[in-house]
Amino acid sequence: MQEKKDRHNAEKRAASRIAYWIIGIISVLVIVIAFMGYRYVHTSLEPLNSADKTKVEVKIPIGSSNKEIATKLQNKKIIKSAAVFSYYVKAHNYTDFQAGEYYLSPAMTLDQIIAQLQKGHSERKVIAKVLIKEGVTIEEIGTAFGKNTKWTKKQFLALMKNETYLQGLAKKYPELLTSAMSAQGVRYRLEGYLFPLTYSVYEGDTLKGTVTSMVKATNDRLAPYYATIKENNMTVQQLLTLASLVEREGVKETDRKKIAGVFFNRLAINMPLQSDISVMYALNTHKESLTNKDTAVASPYNLYIHTGYGPGPFNSPSLQSIQSVLEPSDRDQNYLYFVANLKTGKVYYSHTYDEHLSTNASLDQ
Repeated sequence: MQEKKDRHNAEKRAASRIAYWIIGIISVLVIVIAFMGYRYVHTSLEPLNSADKTKVEVKIPIGSSNKEIATKLQNKKIIKSAAVFSYYVKAHNYTDFQAGEYYLSPAMTLDQIIAQLQKGHSERKVIAKVLIKEGVTIEEIGTAFGKNTKWTKKQFLALMKNETYLQGLAKKYPELLTSAMSAQGVRYRLEGYLFPLTYSVYEGDTLKGTVTSMVKATNDRLAPYYATIKENNMTVQQLLTLASLVEREGVKETDRKKIAGVFFNRLAINMPLQSDISVMYALNTHKESLTNKDTAVASPYNLYIHTGYGPGPFNSPSLQSIQSVLEPSDRDQNYLYFVANLKTGKVYYSHTYDEHLSTNASLDQ
């Protein structure tokens, strides 16, 4: 009996020692794991490589979540841990990260990276700025590039004819450029697709990259309207064609909406749009007034002699002109003609050609 009791006590003591030993091992493991975790998090909060200041291009698409941004930064070897970055952003309630192209380095701290993402662009040296005014043509944009950047007008216009580059753009922005790429008889496929803005050219930028940013600007502004364009049974090419005419024919928003309505009324009865802007584009020149010979010029862009929209846009329209085409006014008035008083800027609208001639005569007096 005593022997059995002694054996039981010995087993109990052995079990206790094993238990204490296991608990000790687990405690040590917990401490080691906690230390390693702390060290991992701590190092992840520091620059990945403070000695590596090489700038790496990181493109953040529109609509990217914080988790997706963190993963992209880790894949580009800008940060050590996407998980730690996401936790850090969430813990500090950082928001308003902007889509765009960034140039970041492994030497940057998380706070520096976050500041760039909130700002919306990388701090690179600006070496030039190009102002693209509303209503200018590809040729005029080429002149602006030649005057203000390291690229010549010839290089710019050559890119406008580079089919490989254009096909690549169409794949990148299919909703925007599909109709432009299928259009027949166009002079420049990107006419109307380079949004009027002031563009900064940074150190290290390429001509292709700069032009792509201009196309992206147009895509970003049209994105909310793609569904509406389809509902109106229009293509983007047709929308921008009318918008480019409205841009140059009207100044005030109210007139642009009315002029858009006039153009739609003409299209509805298969009447030529008869815009002087189309003729001047066909002639590749600007004139104060046109002759009968001018309006008879043989060109697909001459909308005095051709019905429909023609090959494509005539310039880069503003967002206001684009919106005017999407929301034309006074179509129920069935206006088919308009003329502006060059002194006052007031636009007069007529239902018939006789009314139009009468209005012109009164303005000439």
